[in-house]
Amino acid sequence: MRATGRQEGIVVGVGNGNGVNGAGSGVARQVVRALPGVLIAVGLVFDVLTPPSFTGSPFFSAAPLIAAPLFTLRATAATGALASLAVVLLHIYNGTSWKVEALTELATVLTVSGLALLINRVVRRSGRQLASARGIAEAAQRAVLPTPAERIGGLHVSARYEAAQADAFIGGDLYAVQETPYGVRLAVGDVRGKGLGAVEAVAVVLGAFREAAETEPTLEALAQRLERALAREGTRRDSLDVVEGFTTCVLGEIPPGAGALRLLNRGHPEPLLLYADGELTVLAPGEPALPLGLGELGGLPDRAEEWAFPAGTTLLLYTDGLTEARDRAGAFYDPADRLRGRVFPGPEALLGALSDDVRRHTGGVATDDMALLAVGRPGRGQPDRRRTVPVVRRDHGV
Repeated sequence: MRATGRQEGIVVGVGNGNGVNGAGSGVARQVVRALPGVLIAVGLVFDVLTPPSFTGSPFFSAAPLIAAPLFTLRATAATGALASLAVVLLHIYNGTSWKVEALTELATVLTVSGLALLINRVVRRSGRQLASARGIAEAAQRAVLPTPAERIGGLHVSARYEAAQADAFIGGDLYAVQETPYGVRLAVGDVRGKGLGAVEAVAVVLGAFREAAETEPTLEALAQRLERALAREGTRRDSLDVVEGFTTCVLGEIPPGAGALRLLNRGHPEPLLLYADGELTVLAPGEPALPLGLGELGGLPDRAEEWAFPAGTTLLLYTDGLTEARDRAGAFYDPADRLRGRVFPGPEALLGALSDDVRRHTGGVATDDMALLAVGRPGRGQPDRRRTVPVVRRDHGV
């Protein structure tokens, strides 16, 4: 069953989503970095234009403090020296060089400059530690969720992981795709929970999938292997979160040259099938099933369902971070509604446009991680490697 219709959801074109925000943050950084010099200049003007009872010392003291977290150690020291020199020159100009007030102001600026140097060292050391932690996080992401090859088993593949928390690299969402003796097999899932416990569960599910996908003859057997892996993990760990934990997941299989795909959905958001003419089908399971990890509750036996997967068609799988994304009015993002009637040149362009559209929908504020996986069967005459070209609107006529 294929639904059609015209939608105006996704803006034509694929970008990085930074646009105005990226330019605005660059200008803000330049303004902040200019503040120490501006403060010294303001202090000089203030001291010259006001009566002797007024002083620009607060401006001179503030300059090295602002420079400390922004500049290098040498630049921070230069800022403090410049502020101290300004104090000396002003008191020479006013003829008050050896008065108590002048010496007190100079001592204050020198003391603050010394504290600024200490702050600079602490900030730079913390920055190195943060950079090291980021490097470890990136390495962990590459190990647990490696970027799939562009071509797997004759199919075009693209995947993205976007964390809701800034500077986070991995969470409880997962994806995997690999070529096996039974065709290309794939998985997209979402582990209940957050933090390191969720990451550990992701590693367990992906490790079990990569091994079992090569040996289990059916998706049903593959799902049971994942169930057993999660059960073993639950007995190894003794926390309440593990006992009550579960993983929603879609398992897929695309046999070579068959023009079909099989899916097994365990409580996960429904995948979408996008056709070359802009039509779209929601791949809803015939019977709902419990997520992985809840097999002891006595759910129905697993049963994979088969769908046609003709040339030029793209399969889109995602986690609930996509469907639970909200705009300022509280409206949820509906990928089927936003994608229906759109034509994309390949999986990479699809995920790029989708990510940008979600960012516009939420105003750049995400509340949950989002994993996306798109697998396309090349159409006739389509190049072996993907190209970046503009998103094309479907011509609906007048």
